[in-house]
Amino acid sequence: MSGDRSMGPLDGLKVIDVTTVVMGPYATRLLADQGAEVLKVEPPGGDVMRRAGQGGAMFAQLNRNKRSVVLDLKAPAGQAALRRLVTGADVLVHNMRPDAAGRLGLNRATLSAVNPRLIVAGAVGYGSNGPYAGRPAYDDLIQAASGLADIIGRASGTGEPAYVPLTLSDRVVGIHLAQAVTAALLQRERTGQATEIEIPMFETFADLVLGDHLGGLAFDPPRGGPHYARLISRQRRPYRTRDGHIAVLLYTDAHWRAFFHALGREAELETDPRLRDHAARLANIDHAYGLVGAALAEHETAVWLRMLEPLDIPVAPVNDVAALLQDPHLRAVGYWREIPLPEGGVLRSPAPVGRWSGSGAAPLRPPPPLRPEAAN
Repeated sequence: MSGDRSMGPLDGLKVIDVTTVVMGPYATRLLADQGAEVLKVEPPGGDVMRRAGQGGAMFAQLNRNKRSVVLDLKAPAGQAALRRLVTGADVLVHNMRPDAAGRLGLNRATLSAVNPRLIVAGAVGYGSNGPYAGRPAYDDLIQAASGLADIIGRASGTGEPAYVPLTLSDRVVGIHLAQAVTAALLQRERTGQATEIEIPMFETFADLVLGDHLGGLAFDPPRGGPHYARLISRQRRPYRTRDGHIAVLLYTDAHWRAFFHALGREAELETDPRLRDHAARLANIDHAYGLVGAALAEHETAVWLRMLEPLDIPVAPVNDVAALLQDPHLRAVGYWREIPLPEGGVLRSPAPVGRWSGSGAAPLRPPPPLRPEAAN
């Protein structure tokens, strides 16, 4: 594969990636995108994500900028090979259950003997000091256990819990895992001491959900019930226009005044007590958003975009996934990259998010070959 490598902020960092599926590989991809040298350790047969998505697309996106080796960590020879790898590494990342990681020696108690500066970062389903420790955890389970699926059901008006059609908890927790690794590196730089990190999916994602929806239950005694009313309004949705849909968010008083002025209905904000200020609109959010939706249905999407953008009213088209490939802003900022694949063809992949001054847009490296037998 190409020897080109990003000279990002983590250049020179060596990471051993013993993760599978989405959460762990997403975390290590973030590190790789920022310049770390990431070696992915796959089991015989390869990461299960090689068989997910069309043509291995999810595996390819999650594991760009990485090299790969196949090791059977259940065999003594595989464990010995891993110990040799970690002697020159800074970080080892895994997403195994604590008992399984312990049996394979993927902990600082074992690995510090060969590399005392090694940071070991483990992502687990549930914190190891709680009664759920060791339970299997996947994205769907965490969306359910954290309360998110229930909230979606409430917001839809059906009352039927539902999942977000993304591996959302995996990716959110993966971001936390990557951030924890960089914090541990700073701690090691300051103190000379390496550490072992445990990032639990359930607790991490519950914090995300509760940040919006714990509501009055955050206080003792309670100052009201749970849920942020605006977010669970049945009327909070992309609005239908005459020829499609549009996203409009009237958030501030200025937005509401500008919108109703554009409609020629300024007096309505003053005469309807349900609309006169933020508190009144929040208390009557279904009514307020219902008025917006009814108004937007009267014109085509393009008309609203031309009308609302000059008024600085937050508005966006409702794109499908294919439309993002042609989005003019994404094209202008160089968002889409084409990475040549060693087996032929190219991988169309988003550019790493964020910029560091003084660093150019380095070419991305391809993922490991999509046939696992070629990964060594």
